[in-house]
Amino acid sequence: MRTRSAVISSVPGKYEVVELELDEPRQGELMVKMAASGLCHTDDHVATGDMRMAIYPHCGGHEGAGVVEKVGPNTPGFEVGDHVVFSFLPACGRCRWCASGMQNLCDLGAGLLTGARPEDQSSYRLHTDDGHDVGQMFGLGTFSEHTTVSVSQAVKISKELPLDKMCLLGCGVGTGWGSAVNSAAVNPGDTVIVMGTGGIGMNAIQGAAHAGASNIIAVDPVAFKREKAFDFGATHAFSTMEEATEVAKSLTNGQGADSAIVTVGVTTGEHVAQAFSSIRKAGTVVVTGVGDLSAIGLPISLGELTVYQKRIQGSLFGASSPSWDILRQIQLYQDGKLKLDELVTTVYTLDEVAKGYEDMHAGKNIRGVVVFD
Repeated sequence: MRTRSAVISSVPGKYEVVELELDEPRQGELMVKMAASGLCHTDDHVATGDMRMAIYPHCGGHEGAGVVEKVGPNTPGFEVGDHVVFSFLPACGRCRWCASGMQNLCDLGAGLLTGARPEDQSSYRLHTDDGHDVGQMFGLGTFSEHTTVSVSQAVKISKELPLDKMCLLGCGVGTGWGSAVNSAAVNPGDTVIVMGTGGIGMNAIQGAAHAGASNIIAVDPVAFKREKAFDFGATHAFSTMEEATEVAKSLTNGQGADSAIVTVGVTTGEHVAQAFSSIRKAGTVVVTGVGDLSAIGLPISLGELTVYQKRIQGSLFGASSPSWDILRQIQLYQDGKLKLDELVTTVYTLDEVAKGYEDMHAGKNIRGVVVFD
């Protein structure tokens, strides 16, 4: 079938909407009519070239929700009309990582940058009119009116839930929330610094608050984001890490923060080093943000790393297991313990994807969301 999709044709570039051919779902796949898609910073990394994809054009978007229109043959567990949230990471349920409760590290994730099927990295479902294959961001391509996806990336949810809010659970919410709850292992009474308070950082703040942190220090150069951070549980907010570190030490008898979570939109080694300097002995730096994937090196003291027994912890999707954590976060939302509605700053149409990223760079959005007709 024909579908309109926002794609990046070359890098650096901007998203432009084109018409593409979409294949029917095969076994283990679903065709989904998109309802909403979050504008995650990761999709902007594709536009800037910080994250190089294996094939162009590339249909952006990986944080989405919609309604199943077709189910592939011999594909149990789904039917037409089901509402689904996508997980940007596939989970096969069988590999070592899935079997041990670490679905975010599923072996199927190895092919995410190909834009192909997670189960077959040479097979594509979107094509140009002349037959050229088009990649789907992380195998999803949620900046498209319709998309065909693997069931390994689909979580079925209640039809009563608002899909324009549920879409956020496919990446930003779980990534931020889990960075605090899982990767930083925040405990009641902790002092936590969250560096960068966009769509990921706000959820790290929510996660730290839910875990019982006494002091949650938000850091962002944008005044609007610092102000909003208090709505999600921050107790302090500053424009620089120097200020945040000083306050963290003043609150902990000079020791420093128990953990510092780095969710900066374009993360560099210097950001990690600043977080490293802010934590106490045996404290943890959680690195969630991404930048240039080819960058190497951290300007930190190896002596301090060893003698102070500090820990630098990477965090992919907040160390979540999406088939369970997305449902758990829905329950928290229904119980009034997780804010989703408040995360959405601006709603856009598919034709406004590029404008949404302009607004993101201007510091106007916590999370922009594309809503489809």
